[in-house]
Amino acid sequence: MKKISLILITTFLLAFNANAGSDGELNLREQPKKVKDCFEGINRATFAFNQSLDKAIIKPLAEGYRNLPDPIQKGTHNFVTNLSSLVTIPNNVLQGDIKLAVINTARLVVNSTVGILGTIDVANGMGFPKYEKEDYGQTLATWGFGPGCYVVLPVLGPSTLRDTTGSFMNILGGDPYYNASMHGNNEFLNENVYMATKAVEGIDFRSNNIESFDNLEVNSIDFYASVKSLYLQDRENKINNIRKGNIEIFYKNEEDWEEIDKN
Repeated sequence: MKKISLILITTFLLAFNANAGSDGELNLREQPKKVKDCFEGINRATFAFNQSLDKAIIKPLAEGYRNLPDPIQKGTHNFVTNLSSLVTIPNNVLQGDIKLAVINTARLVVNSTVGILGTIDVANGMGFPKYEKEDYGQTLATWGFGPGCYVVLPVLGPSTLRDTTGSFMNILGGDPYYNASMHGNNEFLNENVYMATKAVEGIDFRSNNIESFDNLEVNSIDFYASVKSLYLQDRENKINNIRKGNIEIFYKNEEDWEEIDKN
């Protein structure tokens, strides 16, 4: 039950991070190509439930986490970002970008060793290219699969049918975070540490974006519609950036989002 609770708390945040983990400015701009909201009634009810969960549990935890010393927060962020390479690297390969897969593998090795299990981003200081997360939803898009309908999943948050399928691909294949530690040579990431890591990853993201989410809610006539638009813009940005390299960037930095434009 404890493991299930940790997953439920974090996956909501991690999905939104899909979520939101790009570079650029946090603004709601023109809608991307139309994605149908086929289940809007159910989606809005689920969205309300997720909001209640966030207000009751996730946001208070994130506020407490924010009070930790800055070096601890930075080291934690670097650690969970480094682990995300275990998802990014296979998707680099599946998207045909072998060069980037090699670079990210080297980044993972350097940060996991010299960088003390990834708590210090040594690779960045060595001049490695900027790290960009990849996931199975993006890979499916590069293979030509359309987004399908927009959906809001209980606890997991905003998604599309394609991105939901991508998430299940990761689950059915066995989470690479866990497999890499239990079936490889690095035994430091045992099952309990893995579960804690997933929880911290979500709380770290939420703590960095408390004001951004609050401002978005306050300044939105329809918060549900704003979150949907933001999510779809972010996903299109990531996918088109892979295909064409010419999409406008919406967020400036995952660690330091711009305040929502009130206009």
